[in-house]
This record gives sequence, C-alpha cells and structure tokens, in this order.
Amino acid sequence: MKNIEIIQLVVSFIGSLCFGILFNVRGKKLIAAAFGGFISWGLFLLISCVISNESITYFIVASIVSMYSEIMARVLKTPATPIVTTSLIPLIPGGSLYYTMSYAFESNFDKFIEKAVYTLQLASALALAIIIVTAVSQFLFKKVRIK
Repeated sequence: MKNIEIIQLVVSFIGSLCFGILFNVRGKKLIAAAFGGFISWGLFLLISCVISNESITYFIVASIVSMYSEIMARVLKTPATPIVTTSLIPLIPGGSLYYTMSYAFESNFDKFIEKAVYTLQLASALALAIIIVTAVSQFLFKKVRIK
C-alpha cells in the first residue's frame, strides 16, 4: 500500500467523522459511521483495481457498506440511515457534479450531457445499492423476528 492510499484512508475516516458530527451522530454510532467511511473508500480502492467500470464499483461498495450499516444499526440499536449516509460520504461524486455544472454554465452542452449522464450513473448506483440492501435486510430481519 502506498503512502497516498494510507492518507486517503485516514482522510476518508476524518471526513466521515466530521459529517457524522454535522448530522448529529454521537458516541459509538459516530465511530461506527466514521469507520464505515474508512471501509467505503478502502473497498473502492481495492475493487477499482479489479473492475474498471466505476458505476459497478460504486454499486458493489455501496452494497457492502449498506450491509455494514444495517448490521451496525442492529448492534447499536439505532436507525441505519445516519450510519449509511455518513459511511458513504467519501463516494459522493462531487468532482463529477462540479464539472457537470461547470460545463452547463460554459454552454458546452456536449460535455455537459456526457458528464451529467456519468454523474447520474454514479449517484444511481449508490441509491440503488442502498435501496436493495435496506429492503432485503428489512425483509430478513422481519422473517427472523417472526420465528
């Protein structure tokens, strides 16, 4: 592992920690959420070495981190939403969104459309992974409670 990757992992933890504080997450939940940010960026670095399609990488990482968030929510007896939201902060496609808007303001509509589609693919991959994992986990946890 290179020094830059270690720095990225530390910064992903700190960034998620700060967003957790901003979202009013406290105590053990804050540490779990910040660690989720560390996991999300670490998985992104690992999986992007194997899979070149960034949308698929985002979906896989968001699915795993959503599962982590659901499990931690059950362990800590708290809603999963603050944990998953804070944990996925390092994956928000901010740069892509910036360039999308930049091309729109420059009236460079060819690049705007290209970047907008790409940004929507990344955001959709994140949202779809969260929705699928949340629905499946709620179904499974209800089945376990009934028995």
